[in-house]
Formats: sequence, structure tokens, C-alpha cells
Amino acid sequence: NDMISYSENLPIIIDVENVSQLKKYIYHKFGKFSYNKKIYYYYMNEDNSVQRVALTNDSYIRQAQEDALHSIFPIVFLTLLIVSLMIVIWSSVTVKRIERLKVKIDHIDDDQYDHQIDSSKNDEIKSLELAIEDMRISLRNQESYRNQLYQNISHDFKTPLTVMKSYIEALEDEIETLDNALPILKEQTLKLENKVHSLLYLNKLDYVKDMNLIKLEKVNIYELLNQSIQKFKYRNKNLKFKIISSYRSNAIFMGTLDSWEAIIDNILNNAIRYAEKEIRITIKKNQLIFFNDGANIDQDLIEGIFIPFRKGIKGEFGLGLSIVKKTLIMLGYDITVRNHKKRGVSFVITKN
Repeated sequence: NDMISYSENLPIIIDVENVSQLKKYIYHKFGKFSYNKKIYYYYMNEDNSVQRVALTNDSYIRQAQEDALHSIFPIVFLTLLIVSLMIVIWSSVTVKRIERLKVKIDHIDDDQYDHQIDSSKNDEIKSLELAIEDMRISLRNQESYRNQLYQNISHDFKTPLTVMKSYIEALEDEIETLDNALPILKEQTLKLENKVHSLLYLNKLDYVKDMNLIKLEKVNIYELLNQSIQKFKYRNKNLKFKIISSYRSNAIFMGTLDSWEAIIDNILNNAIRYAEKEIRITIKKNQLIFFNDGANIDQDLIEGIFIPFRKGIKGEFGLGLSIVKKTLIMLGYDITVRNHKKRGVSFVITKN
């Protein structure tokens, strides 16, 4: 009924005058309550109408917290110490690697510097180092290309100038007559003029591309081809020109009249030099094929055939095919060279 009994150690746990006062705090199966500014915990069960209550203060919890703190603090401190040491070591290594990257950038144009890359690591810094190495190789190749370009330009321009100088000196010494020298001087002057115009046109292409000044329009390639053939057919009367086009609608290409005229003229000018009997032009949808029945081009020459002033077939230098390549890229087209099995070479223009 309402009779209450308690263990002898209850006063040690809680200082209470009348045990029945605790009944108002204990009304759940388990919980906690505050009494005289102290926290107490209880657990209750009921069996045969008898309620049994286990009661304790917070001394065990405080002791457990103190024990946990004493156990955890050294572990946390040791962990922080190890992590700090790892961060210091990692930072030191990273700083050294970044300093090495700085030195590598400072010596990017020095071929005597050791540019080897540490392959033992594979992280973001290595990716940056690889990117810097690619940039260094690209700059070195550009420098080599520029030096070779200047050398080839000088060689290509020097030949007509030397011929002209020789004939002028021959005229001064009265070794050669004006009637004989004048056609040669005129021919070499025309050659030099064409080379200068080609070089200026090549630079103009870069400017137009960078400034995005070109405006594309529909161009009838069939008509342009006929006009160009009329210009070139008398240079070699033994050559036969042929245009193959199944549908006239296929002859519409995007670009400008000037740009396509420069492309066609330079390709035909190159083809006439090496063709023997026939130059055949095939027009397909977004594709243009220039075939000449000359000898195959060496594979090593094909790889650099569109590079300005790169030594080409028969040791000649030129800008024509490089102008073709740059102009086509600007118009959204590409060009490839293909050797045929026995004889013949095709320049194939396709839409990107």
C-alpha cells in the first residue's frame, strides 16, 4: 500500500528528512530530478503491486566523466601532436616542391638546367609540373621553329636577290646586254613580289583570325574552279583539267570569295608543278578533292607539308600550302594529303 521501506545507505546517497517526499519526483519508469541543487537518477519497476526504485546521485557520472577526460585528453593531445607534426612535414615538403617549380620556371629557357620530373609522386603539384614541362617544350619547339623559319625565309628571299644583283653587276661591267638581262630581272622581281605578298597574306590571316573579322557567306566553288583553271591552263598546255560534280548544290561552300580563290589558286599552283598529264577536281557535299597524277610525296614530307617555309618536295620552300591550311581552318574546314597506290596525290578538303 503506502508503506515505504528503504536501504540503509539511502541517507548516504540523498539527504532527505522524509522519504515520502521523493514520491513526487518519481513518476516515470526512469529519469532524473533535482533536489537541493543536486542531480539524482532513478529507475523503477513494479512486481506484485510493489514498486522498487533504484536511486543514485551523479557522483558516478562525474567520476566517469573525470576518468574519461583523463583517458581521452592524452589520446587527443597525442593525436593533435602527431597531426601537427605531419602537417609541418607535409608543408615543408610541399614548400620545397613549390620552390623547385619556381626555379624550374626561372630556368624555363635554360636547356642546361635539370628539368627531370619526380615520377614517385602523383598529385596536383606533379600535374602542375607536367603542365610547366609541356609549356617549356612547346616554347622550345616554337623557338626552334621560329629560327628555322627565319633561316628559310632568308634563304628563299636571298636567291632572287642574288640573281638580280648578279645581272645588275653584269650590266655595269657590260658583260650582259640589257635585252637579255631585263626579262630575267623582271622574272626575279615578280618572284620576290609574290613571296612578299604571300608572307603578308599569311600574317593577315593571323590578324583576321585573332580579331574575328571574317564574315562567312555561301560561295559557288564550281564557278571559282573554272575561273582558276582559265588562269593556270596555259602554264602547262600538256595538262588536262577536269571537274567532277554530280550535283551543283554540292558546290556551295561557306567562306568568302577571296579566301576560296586563294585556297584554289595555291593548290592548283602546287599541283601544276608536279602533275604529269592530269589534274582532277571532285566536288562532293562538304568535300573537295584535288588530284594530280604526279609522283607520291614522301611520308616524312607530308607531316610538315603545311608548315610555312618548311623544305618540301624537290627541296623547295614555300608559303602556298601553309596559306591554304590556315585559311581553311579559319573557314571551319580541314585539309589532308593522301598518296595513291602507284602514282598520284590527292589534297582532300573536308568540313569540320
